[in-house]
Amino acid sequence: MAKNDNATLVVGSGNFFTAPVGTPMPASLDVAPAGPWEAVGHTSLEDIFSFSSEGGDATTLGTLQSKSLRTTYAPRTESFALTVNQFDRKSLRLYYGANAPLLPDGTLGIPQSPEPTECAFLAIFVDGGNSFGLYTPRSEIFRGDDVAVADAESLVGLPLNIKPLIYSTNEWTYAITPLGGVVATGATAGTPGTYTPAGADLPAALSAMTGVVTASPTTAWTSGQYVLLDDGSQVHWTGTAWATGAA
Repeated sequence: MAKNDNATLVVGSGNFFTAPVGTPMPASLDVAPAGPWEAVGHTSLEDIFSFSSEGGDATTLGTLQSKSLRTTYAPRTESFALTVNQFDRKSLRLYYGANAPLLPDGTLGIPQSPEPTECAFLAIFVDGGNSFGLYTPRSEIFRGDDVAVADAESLVGLPLNIKPLIYSTNEWTYAITPLGGVVATGATAGTPGTYTPAGADLPAALSAMTGVVTASPTTAWTSGQYVLLDDGSQVHWTGTAWATGAA
């Protein structure tokens, strides 16, 4: 793995957003996302964000001839935590339950059988000119810990737990944006071929090459020539378009 100074992260600022389940991730993280994304609001400066996980225990499988033949891993469940420093209606429902009723006198009732808020979730952390994003199309948000009023000089917070869930036919629960990547703008035929500029990331899919990556030569590549995609599959230039497999 090459050293990449642009891939480091120091959080200077950040914001958290929610939207209806299935809302796609914004195309750009450099500006605040438009509706239906809605900002969570003020959050803790001390406890910005944390990751935790459960499960994933390793089991070593062996035979009489090989005591450590294979290793299997149990499924892992991950979750995130943040603390909201607002006590408005939306924030209180994230903590106490989406089914907390608004009472006639304007107070919010605390349900005995609370229901988590199910929504899409987006975190954007800004480091100078870099923006690092974490996105889950479906998650449950609920109280993460008890509320503590420690003193008369600190902001009181509502600790929240965000648990990413599988959405639709996805095989993943959340996505993050790599930093320091270089977009490929050219591809030279070979077995395999190479991308330019040097050090460019392999495109994720055939669709990511259309209109972005220029083939060299621009005529149809000869039999057996190709470049690789990030998943290890091959693509080639037909003379008019990118196509799957080797030429």
